Amino acid sequence: MSEQSPIYEVRGVSKRYGSVVALDAVDFKVSAGEVVGLVGDNGAGKSTLVKILSGAFKPDSGQIFLEGEERKWDSPRDALNVGIETLYQDSGLAPNLTVSQNVFLGREKTVAGVLGALGFLAKRDMNMQAHKDLEEVGIALPESNRSVSQLSGGQRQAVAIGRAVAWARKVIILDEPTNHLGARQAVEVLRIIRAAKAKGLGVVLISHTLPHVLEVTDRIVVLRLGKVVREAPTSEFTGDSLVGTITGTITLDTRDSE
Repeated sequence: MSEQSPIYEVRGVSKRYGSVVALDAVDFKVSAGEVVGLVGDNGAGKSTLVKILSGAFKPDSGQIFLEGEERKWDSPRDALNVGIETLYQDSGLAPNLTVSQNVFLGREKTVAGVLGALGFLAKRDMNMQAHKDLEEVGIALPESNRSVSQLSGGQRQAVAIGRAVAWARKVIILDEPTNHLGARQAVEVLRIIRAAKAKGLGVVLISHTLPHVLEVTDRIVVLRLGKVVREAPTSEFTGDSLVGTITGTITLDTRDSE
């Protein structure tokens, strides 16, 4: 992979909960058009790092940079506003709403009412735009005005990821996107991740499903007990060496991946 400046980066980030050190001087970065796997055992610090990246948590120390400019997030909305989308394990879809309503949830389009009073949802425009946005990342649904409750689990997850990809302008963070999906559905999600990469987004993939991480990522960062213990191109890992690094049976520390 060629040398390039990261689009999103944290340097020396630490976070404590009382006497528990969740993150200890962690460096992490992702470049545009790159998929980075973030892996580690339970308690490694992945969830805390994701919440700092998404703006949900503030670090106790360390710095956050977006396109080389230092940033401080007061809330997840700050990160969303600059094009950083996060999809947690719970997709956050509203089952009683339509696909297009979910795609535009919190970002609804409106048209002015009579004499500019009040206003109405631009349902037709949202349906057409949602259909177009999902098609661009390869999600084919019969109708964008179909209720999410009528979709399969795989289709729902595809819509959730498609929504995040459609709105993301810089980075998309995916927390266990293939969890609880069948093999065919997981393949579809991995294809959407590749589409996000092709779109030029920086993609952070958090997953316990290591074959998926090895298949779709360019680089892997391994956390253990709140520290980065290895960072290297995916090609330098095998399934066994990745498991060994996560569990500590392999203690090689390689952070200079370029």
